[in-house]
Amino acid sequence: MNTECVAMLLAGGQGSRLKALTLNNAKPAVLFGGKYRIIDFPLSNCMNSGINVVGVLTQYRPYILNNYISDGSAWALDKVNAGVRILPPYMSQKGGRWYNGTADAITQNIDFIDQFNPEFVLILSGDHIYKMDYSKMIDFHKERAADLTIAVMDVPWEEASRFGVVCTNSEQRITEFQEKPDEPKSNQASMGIYVFSWPVLRKALIEDAENPDSENDFGNNVIPAIHSEGKRIFAYNFNGYWRDVGTIQSYYDANMDLLDDACEFDLNDTSFRIFSNNTSRHPQFVGETGKVTDSLICDGCKIFGEVDHSIISHDITIGKNTVIKNSIIHTGAKIEDGAHLENCIVGSKGVVSADTKIVAMDSDNPSEIHVING
Repeated sequence: MNTECVAMLLAGGQGSRLKALTLNNAKPAVLFGGKYRIIDFPLSNCMNSGINVVGVLTQYRPYILNNYISDGSAWALDKVNAGVRILPPYMSQKGGRWYNGTADAITQNIDFIDQFNPEFVLILSGDHIYKMDYSKMIDFHKERAADLTIAVMDVPWEEASRFGVVCTNSEQRITEFQEKPDEPKSNQASMGIYVFSWPVLRKALIEDAENPDSENDFGNNVIPAIHSEGKRIFAYNFNGYWRDVGTIQSYYDANMDLLDDACEFDLNDTSFRIFSNNTSRHPQFVGETGKVTDSLICDGCKIFGEVDHSIISHDITIGKNTVIKNSIIHTGAKIEDGAHLENCIVGSKGVVSADTKIVAMDSDNPSEIHVING
């Protein structure tokens, strides 16, 4: 087999900062925008970019994620000798161990990549919300005869210390890296999306694995090592919508963006669709006492109360005399009569008992989102 580019999607993180949402679920499988899961976005990006070999590296609580991806047909990634492949840690004659860092996860799957004999390897994260045509980034990489291309975007200076940042020259060649610096020299932040020329990456991974002092991480180890060797590393500027949804606040904000008319992220754009693996359900039903304004409501819901500026996933029952405002309700939840929720997230199959009142983000806790476990 000879494939120009293989995508490797890192989807094994625990996602502890998402608290109750990832107690029994891998972060990339967390619901987003009502009908989607976070992993739908990089998988759909691959499909829309013409990349048809995708390795999904799983580790933490993978059952829901594995079952959801299934054979990859929802994203047209079910081709013979291509398509999506689930890649958990495994035992070999030399033994076995969990993935230890982002680079180590790829190192343990060198044999998988080698069988496709690619020119390039695209490294992706499973916890970002965005649309990107990766083929344009690969073309940029080829035009510059790059060894490594890193997708970057400008962030506010006050937030730059949260990211790995890069300094570039007039040709967009990277001259310096800073990993989450206290005093950033640039506000060009790495998005954690990399295109490597495979021979360069393969050599770097093997050398990194042989270094007992390495953390086996791309940002801290592999990329600085490649840079120190004088390799050609470039920054690819991305100007679209992109959100890292690794915290409750960022996850909540990204969902609420979908309800903002001014937001540039359009899920209704048929020229670059986001696909999901959802089963058919009965239509939503809004009862005589129900009222819905400025909200996303998915199939299978029964609404008898008031829903305002909220995202309601599948198969949810909202009882009479309830108020749901500025909230996110996940699949299968039941909100009993008389409940009042504002600025809340209710996990899958969660039950909110009758007459419960939770108004988060009030004057005492202006930035606190209340999470109700499923």
